[in-house]
Amino acid sequence: MKLTDVIRRPLITEKTTVLREDGRTLVFEVATGATKVDIKRAVEKLFGSKVELVRTAISHGKMKRQGRFVGQRSDWKKAYVKLREGQKIPEFLEGA
Repeated sequence: MKLTDVIRRPLITEKTTVLREDGRTLVFEVATGATKVDIKRAVEKLFGSKVELVRTAISHGKMKRQGRFVGQRSDWKKAYVKLREGQKIPEFLEGA
């Protein structure tokens, strides 16, 4: 798996904004097949910051319906990445 395939996008919600205020925690949507080691390598190579800890969680897709037709959104995975002491958040994520 390529590094650019591992990290899909940063997640920007109220909860992640509060987590980011400490200056060390970032939250990303990642590929469902990505491991913690893959995520750590991708963040260190792409952003140039050293990673201390990676936590992952799988969010299950919701059941949705359109009239009488029922479907399900696909499951997705998110990663909470904690940077080492003294490491900075990349500039393009600071304002978000």
